Amino acid sequence: MKSLKIIPEKDTDVEKLKEILLQIKGVASAEIIDDENPESELKKAFAKTKEQLKKGDYETLVNDIFEIITKNNSKK
Repeated sequence: MKSLKIIPEKDTDVEKLKEILLQIKGVASAEIIDDENPESELKKAFAKTKEQLKKGDYETLVNDIFEIITKNNSKK
């Protein structure tokens, strides 16, 4: 899977930008990541984990956790 990172200017309406991007053919999803507010990322991670557990998708859950652990160890 490929992804595209877009960094908007500070005064950009990111919700509107997301809306516009989703209308473009070939764009499957758009996600707003707030680097200044890491709590929002944590909330998203917990929500994703909760959904994985509900669906019984334990393999993906374990792989995600393993990826997070290995990323954190490689930064040290």
